[in-house]
This record gives sequence, structure tokens and C-alpha cells, in this order.
Amino acid sequence: MSQDWVIKSRAHACAISGEPFTDGATIYSTLNRGGEGFERLDICEAHWPDAPRDGIVSFWRTVYQAPPPPAQEPLKKETVETLLRQYMSREDYSRINVVYILTVMLERKRVLIERDVQRKDDGSKLRIYEHKQTGEIFTVPDPELRLDQLEDVQKEVNELLGIGMPAAAAIATAAPAAPENPPASNEPSPAG
Repeated sequence: MSQDWVIKSRAHACAISGEPFTDGATIYSTLNRGGEGFERLDICEAHWPDAPRDGIVSFWRTVYQAPPPPAQEPLKKETVETLLRQYMSREDYSRINVVYILTVMLERKRVLIERDVQRKDDGSKLRIYEHKQTGEIFTVPDPELRLDQLEDVQKEVNELLGIGMPAAAAIATAAPAAPENPPASNEPSPAG
């Protein structure tokens, strides 16, 4: 019978008392034959003497290991792109290093493709990217970061993206309210 092979994984609470198991606690697992096939029951050590023995095919003593915490969700491309668009639409050049790193992150994910690098009259670089799916053009000033600046910029980007922060704090940090009338600027902005 195919249903004989369907056996549940270890439970996280005692089948008798319903109390959750603690990490490292001794528990007993039983394999019982019931009307619907095999059934697994996990029982805490305190309730093992009172556990029914009818229908037990096998049992074993084991140590409960709590499941690891859920893996941190991988960084979503939409989050990086959304944050980049927010800063570029506000023409917030106080965070030019962050804007540049977000752009590079999207380039590595193959969302943006660098199309050109131009030198401005003052000698600074202007990088031109194309959004692979939408065809939008992003012009991003290159802050020409030095290696000794990267760690601080990485920390700032991680904070803005909410890596290692509660979600509400991340949103508040990453998305400050845009001014109603942003100041005019001569700096480039994304073209759509």
C-alpha cells in the first residue's frame, strides 16, 4: 500500500500533553500501525510511562533538536531597485555612494547593463545604464569610491535594505518621506 510509506516528520510538541519540546530534551518516538497505515507519535520523557502501547510497531529514544530559524530571505531585486529609484527620483545626492552601490548590485544581477562611461568637464565619471527589461536609461555619477570607504557604504546599504533589522525599522529607514517640492538640480536623473 502506498499509504504505508507516508510517515510524518518529528513533531514539535508532545502527542499526549501538547507541550512544546525544548531543544535538547529527551523524547520518545513511536511508529504505530493504525487503520490508515503507519502513524508516528512523539512523546516527552515525562509522559512516556503513561503512553499507550497498543499498536506500537517500533519505538526509540532520541534527543529533540529544535529546527533552525528560518533562513533569512534572499535580498530581493525589487527592493534594491525600488530603493535606487526612490533616491534617484528625489535627486538625493547626499547618498551618491549608496546610489552607486545599489546600481552596481543591479548590474551584477543583470537587471542593469552599463552602456557607456562619460567624463564630465570637471573630470568626474558619469555611468550610463540601461534597464534590461524596461529599456529605461539611468545616469549615475561615479563617486570613485576607495577601498577604505567600501565597508562604511556597505553598512549603510545593509541598513537601508533592512538586512539585520526588523521590517518596520527597515522601511522607516529606507523610505523617508519625499519633499513635496524637490529642489531643482543640475545632476542627471533616470530617463524613462
